[in-house]
Amino acid sequence: MTGTATTSPSATRRPGPAGRLARALPMPAGAGLSRMLVERNITSFRHGWIALVTGFAEPVFYLFSLGIGIGALVRTVTTDSGMTVTYPQFVAPALLAASAMNGAVMDSTFNVFFKLKYAKLYDAVLATPMGPRDVAVGEISWSLLRGAMYSAAFLVVALLAGAVRSWWALLALPAAVFIGFAFAAVGMFATTFMRSWVDFDYITLAIQPMFLFSATFFPLSTYPDALQWLVRLTPLYHGVALERALMLGDVGWGVLAHVGYLVVLGLLGVVGAARRLERLLLS
Repeated sequence: MTGTATTSPSATRRPGPAGRLARALPMPAGAGLSRMLVERNITSFRHGWIALVTGFAEPVFYLFSLGIGIGALVRTVTTDSGMTVTYPQFVAPALLAASAMNGAVMDSTFNVFFKLKYAKLYDAVLATPMGPRDVAVGEISWSLLRGAMYSAAFLVVALLAGAVRSWWALLALPAAVFIGFAFAAVGMFATTFMRSWVDFDYITLAIQPMFLFSATFFPLSTYPDALQWLVRLTPLYHGVALERALMLGDVGWGVLAHVGYLVVLGLLGVVGAARRLERLLLS
């Protein structure tokens, strides 16, 4: 008996813009299913774009209020490498790193916690072929993408404000992706330990001092020696140093150390988040 195969319209339907964007994202080998979660997040924010737009406003305000406002009083700053630059040029790379951090952390903590504890989204996800590793990679990839969008918008503002002085700044956006990766992975790992919204005070307690004291507004050499070693241990300092080297054209072998620190921290966060999700969702 000969039959004729039929194909449903849904099977031949071409993916929309969200699907094409999700499929274009670079993913680790074997993590293809995590693209579905990224596509879901893109579709979810398609009508809530105002939440994305407001995310990069804070560092822009800091750039114009502190960078340009204080820049009228502090004409030049000598970096730790001995380069003399204007204050807006000094502070803009740090705010770019902070923008990547904020975008990644906000999504990988508050949003993930709501999906995990209240919306029970991941319980539904595990009813599909996706596993805890796909959830971790998908959510971290989306947080990374969100942080990259904030960084790209801020980089355009910094360029228009005259705070970019080197063609090395073309690599500032890829560098922001490394920063977002580290903070998104660690942020999601930390979120799996959160019991209630009150615990998010610890996130603020960690992020705010890093933003203020990771050589963001002053050279590291102005800090006491004991505090300098503490600052060097923070991930945002490595992000700030990386972006500052690129945007000022002060590139050396030390840049690779900053990249390595962020990549290792991000990989540890991915592994930790995947294992914690497996314990929480499959136990």
